[in-house]
Amino acid sequence: MRHFLLAAVPADRIFRLRTLDPDRFQWVSVSSWPEAVEAIRGKPVDMAVVDPLLGSGEPRPHGIERLRQFFPSLPLLVYTDLTPANAGVLLQLGRAGIRKVVVHRFEDAPGALRNAILNELEESASQQVMQALEATFRELPPELHDALEAMLHAPGDGPTVTALAERAQLTRRTCERWFTKVGLPSPRTVMVLIRLLYAHRLLLDPGYTVEDVALKLGYSKIKTFQMHLREVFGLTAGELRVSLSTEEALAAVTHRYFTPFRQVAS
Repeated sequence: MRHFLLAAVPADRIFRLRTLDPDRFQWVSVSSWPEAVEAIRGKPVDMAVVDPLLGSGEPRPHGIERLRQFFPSLPLLVYTDLTPANAGVLLQLGRAGIRKVVVHRFEDAPGALRNAILNELEESASQQVMQALEATFRELPPELHDALEAMLHAPGDGPTVTALAERAQLTRRTCERWFTKVGLPSPRTVMVLIRLLYAHRLLLDPGYTVEDVALKLGYSKIKTFQMHLREVFGLTAGELRVSLSTEEALAAVTHRYFTPFRQVAS
């Protein structure tokens, strides 16, 4: 799966990130913290690589702290120089809960930097949703499991079974049979449910509007997004973000949609 990542670092490090693993990472770069906020709100960003030197060239923690405050579900990896002026800023960021740091020219060999990014991606909202559903999907073949995650950002108001099957390199019929075999609802229903659980995690971040979340998930119409939320949770997006925890949302979906099908299948 290809991940969409934000590079909020000085220009001299952008090329290094872009050439790191182009088959797996797609980057959008920004030159200021306001640009970073807009990119996160408007694009399907899974995580951000950041540097307190961005913008002014002097180390300042405020831009990174603002990202953490607005988007707590977004993993942040600090990639910066270790200088006396920067040390105090890193300490302040550590008190704000940001502890993953890669030091430029000392810890950023390609393999080490790639592993640091992959480790942070494990904490992304999309990965957290898929990990929470691991037991539910454990009997699906790996190619279908990966395809389900990739479909989180698929454009359109409802991802298609054909697109899922093509991404998994299976026929549509084989794809549908696998879901029936392991006691799951239809592939389309499962894809919608995963998207909505992902949407709920994003809605808990104060920096996202309802429109932002719908856009990140590929919905072309807010009305359709709201309709899906009401069908699954009985709540609008605004109600959902203040009514259910991530655990409660997962339990509601599992109880209503996954447990009955597994009982019938068994």
